[in-house]
Amino acid sequence: MKPGAAMSERLAFAAHAGGCADDSPPLAAVPAVPVRPAQHATDQRLPLRFVRHGATAPNLAGLRCGGDLDVPLTALGRQQARAVAERIARLDPPVHLIVTSDLRRNRETADIIASRLPAGVTMLVQPAFSERRLGEWNLKPVVQTQPWFEARRTPPGGESDDEFTQRVAEAVRAIKRQLAERPLLVGSKGVGRVLGELIGLAQRLELGNAEVWEFDFAERPCLETAWGAL
Repeated sequence: MKPGAAMSERLAFAAHAGGCADDSPPLAAVPAVPVRPAQHATDQRLPLRFVRHGATAPNLAGLRCGGDLDVPLTALGRQQARAVAERIARLDPPVHLIVTSDLRRNRETADIIASRLPAGVTMLVQPAFSERRLGEWNLKPVVQTQPWFEARRTPPGGESDDEFTQRVAEAVRAIKRQLAERPLLVGSKGVGRVLGELIGLAQRLELGNAEVWEFDFAERPCLETAWGAL
């Protein structure tokens, strides 16, 4: 990463999916999340901690699953959510606010994580953090459609890349005041990619199921985008 670029620090990585049915074999061991030192009062960072939801059947089959396709977690996805919840429970500072979209896969993951945290955790549902709507690209193979994404094509009946990016940026703006609380956002792969673009990551971010990252918006307090300051 170039000097001065906004940084995104990986906290942990998820176990690899090992099948596509609910009788999938147990997960392999996952390295523990490093515990951060306590934040000082002078800390000016505005980090948004992010975890991608657990695996769904389309994920495990290598198929596209947009925000206009509402599917549940598989048994493996729930196991991944429970595993990452143990690591999130050890984060410092602790999570007091969870933000999620209204998609079932995100809500299920968020609920599993919240159940592992101390009582009093607030859950904020923000539909604008849903995955990109993919229209006719839903349930098509990822390997087939990846060139279309990289060429910034718009799926028939779906959402353009610009529309999706602006929607996620505006959703971040809506929770900007809560960033000082170190919230946890539970979202989809595409949302994580857009967050990386908003803070200026040089490479396209591709997160696995139940993988955790942190995005620091301190250097982008107004979220400067192609559409102006949000």
